[in-house]
Amino acid sequence: MKKDATLSEFDIHGHCDERFSSVKEAFADNFTNRGDVGASFAATIDGRFIIDVWAGYADAGRTLPWERDTLACLYSTTKAMTALCALLLVDRGQLDLDAPVARYWPEFAQADKEDIPLRYLLSHQSGLAWFDERIPVEALFDWNRIVSLLAAQKPSWAPGTRCGYHALTQGFLVGEVVRRITNKTVAAFFREEIAEPLRADCHIGLAQTDDSRVAEMIPPPMWQPGDPHYVVSGSLPELSQKSMYPLIDQDNPVIVSRSRGWRAAEIPSANGYGNAHSIARIASMLACGEVDGVRLLTVPTIDKAFQAQCHGTDLVLKLPIRWALGFALVSEDMPFAPNPRALFMGGGGGSAVVIDRDARLSLAYVMNNCIASATEGDDRAPSLVRALYAVL
Repeated sequence: MKKDATLSEFDIHGHCDERFSSVKEAFADNFTNRGDVGASFAATIDGRFIIDVWAGYADAGRTLPWERDTLACLYSTTKAMTALCALLLVDRGQLDLDAPVARYWPEFAQADKEDIPLRYLLSHQSGLAWFDERIPVEALFDWNRIVSLLAAQKPSWAPGTRCGYHALTQGFLVGEVVRRITNKTVAAFFREEIAEPLRADCHIGLAQTDDSRVAEMIPPPMWQPGDPHYVVSGSLPELSQKSMYPLIDQDNPVIVSRSRGWRAAEIPSANGYGNAHSIARIASMLACGEVDGVRLLTVPTIDKAFQAQCHGTDLVLKLPIRWALGFALVSEDMPFAPNPRALFMGGGGGSAVVIDRDARLSLAYVMNNCIASATEGDDRAPSLVRALYAVL
């Protein structure tokens, strides 16, 4: 592929069932009309891939082709992987969603938190949506420091009365419970109990040996001065600022996420790495239960995953949302799928995963040009979702 190639010169690689050729066309349209530089998209029905494609470039200079095994930072789509770890422990009877978090993590009982149940962590209701102590971004790389801060912190609202997106804190909160139960870090538990059994090339944190196949994440236009959508920390809603610092205190959060320190750490809300193939494959275990003879969750646990936990205007996102256990449920306000039993999760920059239990369908979109998120008006993932459902 030539540098600055037009769409017609782009090769879209991979597999697409003929019936879903219009979805492949929508994927191509993201490159011509919606700013994609490099991306992958995949969807499964009953665990079988109906489309699994990738195209474009893995670097901002458009010199390195996006390959089958190219990985990208998932940002908040990582939360879906962390939630699955908790659901797996629920399924095994090791974790009770209604039990106090302090049963598994005794230090968490500080500051009037002794009665907060686990389900509040997964559904953004715990009141721990930000760090009260202002910390540098490097503190996110220190697991013990972060979980100690959260254990000592008082909730910012009465737990269970409101929801507020725990942008950075949720992964640490849920991840520490996983660690206390299993004696494994959440990254190790995810790798050994979910990714490896499903043969999915997805990671929480990343080994240095995989750096060579990580796409260069490209900062979004809204972080460039002079752009009409330019955002600085001072112009964000106050609670959004609080939930996102220390990242928004940096000159450029995307540049921070390119660092080896970021990749080496475990930040289970934000530093997952994968591609559309791996995310769609993992998601298919919620969509249809069994994948190539591998079943990790029983039907009752899968059903729990699709139950709404709270519904209202999120204090941080300032959007009406229905939170389930680690995912958001579709609604009239967020119609990411037409069927009622459908979950979604998106990441800053644009990545997304949708899990439709009614259609037994999973889909994922991963990219490196960080324009925005689907809830902020980025139409790349939604356009692919619309094209797919139009065929079904």
